[in-house]
Amino acid sequence: MSRIVPLEIGWNSPRWIGITRAYQAKDLERLRGTARVEHSLARAGSEKLWRLLHREEYVPALSALTVDQALEMARAGLKAIYLSGPQLPAQTRLDGQISPELSLHPGKNDAVRSINDALMRAAKAAHADSDDSTDWMLPIVADAEAGFGGVLNAFERTKSMIEAGAAAVCFEDQLSSARKCGHMGGNVLAPTRKAIHKLIAARLAADILDVPTILIAATCASGAELMCSDCGPEDTDFLTGERSREGFLAVRSGTDAAIARGLAYAPYADMLWCETCEPNLGEARKFAKAIHAEFPGKLLAYNCSPSFHWQSTMNEWEISQLQRQLAAAGYRFQLVTPAGFQAANLTQPEFAGAYAGSGHASQFATA
Repeated sequence: MSRIVPLEIGWNSPRWIGITRAYQAKDLERLRGTARVEHSLARAGSEKLWRLLHREEYVPALSALTVDQALEMARAGLKAIYLSGPQLPAQTRLDGQISPELSLHPGKNDAVRSINDALMRAAKAAHADSDDSTDWMLPIVADAEAGFGGVLNAFERTKSMIEAGAAAVCFEDQLSSARKCGHMGGNVLAPTRKAIHKLIAARLAADILDVPTILIAATCASGAELMCSDCGPEDTDFLTGERSREGFLAVRSGTDAAIARGLAYAPYADMLWCETCEPNLGEARKFAKAIHAEFPGKLLAYNCSPSFHWQSTMNEWEISQLQRQLAAAGYRFQLVTPAGFQAANLTQPEFAGAYAGSGHASQFATA
């Protein structure tokens, strides 16, 4: 009983305002066991990111594909790192093929651990040289969604991410067998209720490890036109009554569908992320307004992906102002999901072409 009361008091702190847990403190204490392990990196990162999200106008982040990219992001002054779902599987799928993500996530927690190890080494080396001008220990926001395995997999993946030192984890509401990056077409939604159960499982994992992990709920309902089943009443308003040839249920996509899911996920997540197929400030504001009407101050994330056809929807001035306008609407975490993959593929062709044409001398050429 002596440990249950502090838990209940902690859950009433400002950090957990608006968060619903589907279990009680006595349940958590029973599941924690007697051996306690302190996860210092994950705790420090989550607390640091939480402060940044409430102190900064917004927190911009790029995705890192390699340890070196993560180090350069810290050196450049960024304040967080995103670890994308599609990028690593595209490089190292379990079937040995190099192709887009198909719900196969080999060793994502290993990537989190490797980046944290490199950042710590850099921080120690700099401190040894009396140079503490760079903040090397950037919080890592990791896509934890594997797309398969249900609530048990969500629980175990969250645990492994925390043990590796992740500050925040993200779960999407897509069907496993058809999962792909959320801003792409052809998404198949999982039922809202199933997505909520994953969020509950992820929160339970973080609570058992006693880390205030930032839990991000992403929805692809804005562009998805299919759903695998209708196991709950939350989705009935968006069913069309039709089925695809694969047996999936047809649903009405759009901002209203995304809002409905966002409102359903909000009590269980610290941050909401509405994936879109194109940059649309009007839709972003509509989503934010609807969420904040019921959940004031709820943190929001926005994907500023280069996959969008930016110049077909916005002029140069509108693009330059977008991030601040998004921040004003409540989008405090703004990320570029394929940044690491994009950077690697932008620089390598130029370097390889120069080396093929000029040989060794190309390494010393100046722009």
